[in-house]
Amino acid sequence: MGQGTGSSSHTLDKDALRARYRAERDKRLRPEGNEQYIEIKGLFAEYLSDPYMPVVPRAPKTDHVTFAFIGGGFSGLLAGARLAQADVTDVRILDKAGDFGGTWYWNRYPGAQCDTASMIYLPLLEETGHQPTEKYVHAPEILEHCRRIGRQFGLYDKALFHTQAKSVTWDEGVKAWRITTDRGDNFTAQFIGLGTGPLHVPKLPGIPGIKDFQGHAFHTSRWDYDYTGGDPQGAPLDRLRDKRVAIIGTGATAVQCIPHLARSAHTLYVFQRTPSSVDIRNNGPIDADWFAKVAGPGWQDRWLMNFTGNMTSGTETEDLVQDGWTDLAHRIRARIFALPPEQRLPANMWAAYEDADNEKMSEIRARAEAVVRDRQTAEKLKAWYRQLCKRPCFHDAYLQAFNEPGTHLIDTDGKGVERITARGVVVAGTEYDVDCIIYASGFEVGTPLERRAGFDLVGRDGATLSEYWADGMRSLHGVHVHGFPNAFFVQTAQGANFIANYPHNLSDAAKTIAATVRHARETGARVVEVTKEAEDKWVSLILSGPGLMIGSQDCTPGYYNNEGQDRGPVAKSYGGYPMGPSAYFHYIEAWRQSGKFEGLVFG
Repeated sequence: MGQGTGSSSHTLDKDALRARYRAERDKRLRPEGNEQYIEIKGLFAEYLSDPYMPVVPRAPKTDHVTFAFIGGGFSGLLAGARLAQADVTDVRILDKAGDFGGTWYWNRYPGAQCDTASMIYLPLLEETGHQPTEKYVHAPEILEHCRRIGRQFGLYDKALFHTQAKSVTWDEGVKAWRITTDRGDNFTAQFIGLGTGPLHVPKLPGIPGIKDFQGHAFHTSRWDYDYTGGDPQGAPLDRLRDKRVAIIGTGATAVQCIPHLARSAHTLYVFQRTPSSVDIRNNGPIDADWFAKVAGPGWQDRWLMNFTGNMTSGTETEDLVQDGWTDLAHRIRARIFALPPEQRLPANMWAAYEDADNEKMSEIRARAEAVVRDRQTAEKLKAWYRQLCKRPCFHDAYLQAFNEPGTHLIDTDGKGVERITARGVVVAGTEYDVDCIIYASGFEVGTPLERRAGFDLVGRDGATLSEYWADGMRSLHGVHVHGFPNAFFVQTAQGANFIANYPHNLSDAAKTIAATVRHARETGARVVEVTKEAEDKWVSLILSGPGLMIGSQDCTPGYYNNEGQDRGPVAKSYGGYPMGPSAYFHYIEAWRQSGKFEGLVFG
C-alpha cells in the first residue's frame, strides 16, 4: 500500500513523504504573504455590516466605570463574570457586535460548532449549571450560553453593543483610562481589559476581478440567510435549490458548512487551494444521567486540566475527553516512551514524533479514499502535511458531501483561483458560471494588532503599544505590560499558549484579572503595574523556550505559520511558558493564591 493509504508508518518511505510535503508546500508559497488578502473596507465595507441585529440609537456615555473591557466574546464574559464574583459589578463591556458572543455572534453559518469538546470548550458550565446537549455543540447553543453568562452575572446592564473603540489612552492626571468610540462615547475607566480575539476581522482573498462579480456574494461570518434560506439551527437552505453556488476556501469553516450547501444547492463548486485534514468527529448527544454523575463540585476545572495534561505533559492516567486531539498526543508519547531512556535524545524524539504523525496522517488520507467514491476527487482531498501544520478538522459529513451528484471539487493545485468575472470563477482557464460566491476565507492573522483592534493603546507618557512591542511582545504572564498601568491583556502568548483549547487560556486570565483587581480594592491601590524588572525576567524566560510549537516554516502556508513567511526573531516572543501549558496553569494558580502578586506594584 502506498502513501495516503492505511499502511503503517513503518512501511512508508519517509524521505519520499518529506519530499512530497515540501513540494506541496512550495507550490503554495506566495511572496506577498498576508498581503495576498484584502482588508475589508471601502467597496467591501458591506462585508462588515451586521445582518443579525439593527443598530439601536443611544446617547453617548460620558461617565466613569471601574472596569471597561473591549471585546464581548468569551474573554470579556469571563473577565466580567470573575469580577462579579469578586464583587466588582461596575463593569462595562464594549463590542462592535449587537450582543455578546464574539466569534459566535458573527459565525452563524450552517453547521458551525465547536471543534474541541463542549465540556471543556464552553466556559463557566459549572457556575451556570448548563449541560451541553452534544459532545460538540452547535453555534446557536454556544451563542445562547454567552447570553446566559451575560444575564447571570449582570453584564448586560452597562454593555455597549454596536460600538467600536476608537482611542484608549491613559490619563496620568486622573489615574484612569479614557475611552472614545465611534458612537460619540467619551468616558473613563480605572481598569481596562483587552480581549479582541485572534480571529475576528474577516478577510477576502485578493483575487483579480473580485469587484467585478455581478451575482450575490458574502463572507461566511456574515451568512445571508435571506438569500440561502434556512437558519443557524440547521433548517435546509431551500432558496438554493435552483442556484449555482461557489465556495472559495476549504478550511475549518468550509468543512462545517459545505455538507449543508451540498444537500441544498442545485450545483456546488468547492474551490480548493489546500485540503484540510479531516478526521472522524464522532459527535453525539450528552446523556443527562451520565452528566449528573460527572458534574460534581469542581468538575470542569478537572476536565480542563485533564485535557491539557493529556495533550501536553502526559501526567494524566485517564483521558476524559477521548477525541482526535488526545489521540494524536497519545500516539506521540507512546512512541517516545517506547525509546529506551538513554535514547530519548532530541533527534530520536523528533523521529518518534514524525512516525506518530505519519501514521495518523496516513489514516486520515486513507479515510478520504474510503469515503469519497470518485477516485480523482478523493486524491485531491488528501492533505499532504503534518497534522498540526494547520488547524486539524474533524467531521462526519464533509467528505461524504463530495458524493452528492451536484457537488464538484475544483482543485487549483495550490495556485488558488485565477480570477473572478462578472459571471463566475476562473480556474486554469475554465470559467464556472455561478449565481453566488461564498467566501470561506477566514480572518486576519499576522496583520498589525492596532489594525485589527481599531485603535492603538496609548500608555504612560504617550507611548503606544505598537511602539513598545515593535521588537517583540513584552509582558508578565501575557497579561500585564509595563508602561500600561491598570490594563489587562487576555490572549495566549507568553502564558500557557494552549492552542488546542483556546478558552482555557481565557478562563485562566479572567481569574488573574479578578484576583488582581480585588487585591487593589482591598489595599486601596489606584494603580497596578508590572515592574520593568519583572517583565524583563519573564520575557527572558519565554525566550529561553522553544517558541511557537505549531506552524513551522516547513509547513504548507496558512495562518499558523504566517502564510509561510519567516516572522523573524520577533516571533519567538509570542511563545509560551517553556515548561508547557500544564506547568503554567499550576504556576499561575500558585502565584494568585500566594497573595503576593510578585512582579506587580500596587500604588
